[in-house]
Amino acid sequence: QAHLVESGGGSVQAGGSLRLSCVYSEQPFSTYAVAWFRQAPGNEREFVAAIDWSGRSWYYADSIEGRFTISRDMRQKTVYLQLNSLQVEDTAVYYCSAAEDYRPFQYKQVWGQGTLVTVSS
Repeated sequence: QAHLVESGGGSVQAGGSLRLSCVYSEQPFSTYAVAWFRQAPGNEREFVAAIDWSGRSWYYADSIEGRFTISRDMRQKTVYLQLNSLQVEDTAVYYCSAAEDYRPFQYKQVWGQGTLVTVSS
């Protein structure tokens, strides 16, 4: 059964780091692009970063400013999002998503259940 399962969220102080993981099922997601989105309380869901099916190409939202890194381990069927220099404004539920098209990220888009990241001052 197709699935996307996030993990790695938690509570951290400002300036700290977390690594989020998104484990996906081989079918159909091994040939899909995968992205991370986030949704802060009271805000709309926003794009964070995406990586193509091969793991060799990626892009980020401008607001990330080089603090986050997306990567993909095809053997482990996992996409990671390394969060560094976390700020209070990064507090949100982070969602993993898969789609057939990489850029723009779209078409047959599927969502995981989300993982909560809380950053305190």
